[in-house]
Amino acid sequence: MTTDRKAGRPSLAQVAALSGVSIKTASRALAGEPRVAADTRSRVRDAADQLGYRLNGVARELRRGASTSTLVGLLIGDLANPFYSRLAGGLERALRMRGLQLITASTDEDPEWERRLADALLERRVRGLVIASTATEHAHFAAEHHHGIPFVFVDRPPVALAVDSVLLDNHHGARQAGAHLTAVGHRRIGVVGDLSRLSTHRDRLDGFAEAMRAAGVANWADYLVENAHDVATAERAVLGLLGRAPAPTALFTMNNRITVGALRALRGHPAPPALVGFDEVDLGDLLGVSVVAHDPEEMGRRAARLLLDRIDGHRGPARQVVIPTRLLARGSGERPPASPATTAGS
Repeated sequence: MTTDRKAGRPSLAQVAALSGVSIKTASRALAGEPRVAADTRSRVRDAADQLGYRLNGVARELRRGASTSTLVGLLIGDLANPFYSRLAGGLERALRMRGLQLITASTDEDPEWERRLADALLERRVRGLVIASTATEHAHFAAEHHHGIPFVFVDRPPVALAVDSVLLDNHHGARQAGAHLTAVGHRRIGVVGDLSRLSTHRDRLDGFAEAMRAAGVANWADYLVENAHDVATAERAVLGLLGRAPAPTALFTMNNRITVGALRALRGHPAPPALVGFDEVDLGDLLGVSVVAHDPEEMGRRAARLLLDRIDGHRGPARQVVIPTRLLARGSGERPPASPATTAGS
């Protein structure tokens, strides 16, 4: 028997016909049910492999009476960002221990695309949804939440939706970075931030502003650049700051991708400014990059615990877990201003 690959996905009826059994027997054989002879099971599986047929696992579970599948959805901003890959790793390993499978999708920081992806996952009866949201409000998830679908928001908090969340201590980490740079003597500090609508950006900016007020730096916002979301944009932003007169004597880069852009901009610079980044960067320890560090894997693990609690029946009020940050001084953030003249004008 030959199949036309252009005719669409093969059916269970085709598998049954090729293996010479009934549709019901073919279904049982592929589902691994014990009341199927070994030779029949082998013949059915060989036919399925030949045709390229695979059981619809979600549909099978729903036919058996389950209201949800064994799948958990994760929506993140950027699959290429190491922060999100580490978070997903911590989440996936914890869910795997409970027989759950993680499906990860990237929103590209597009609120409309995020909503469409979330709707598609919910239509497939995912067991729960973990979201690093780029949207500014989440009331549209209220009905699904009311019907028992657990949500956990990571990195960015839910708005107008009372669900569990796991967040970083963004305010404290950014305040640490600002205080660290002013303690070395810096007063002109270039600040390069992410999308201004993101809560993480606003929290980090508030923490940095608090450090500037404590140090008596009144005009710090003169050296602020926002919406540098990707590496290339961040590189251009840093080059622009370095071209000012007077130029900043230090930089605070507000996430890992921005830090990478800054490092590119500083290549070959004869007297690079001091630099503190938020988030760890690849090879940061070898390059001597001072950073505000944290544990993305722990964020994923804690999100999994909250989600599994809800799956197991916990019905208490929404919970918020805060992951601590710590400043790792490796050299780049400890460089003092180049000369006394460059520290004037606070």
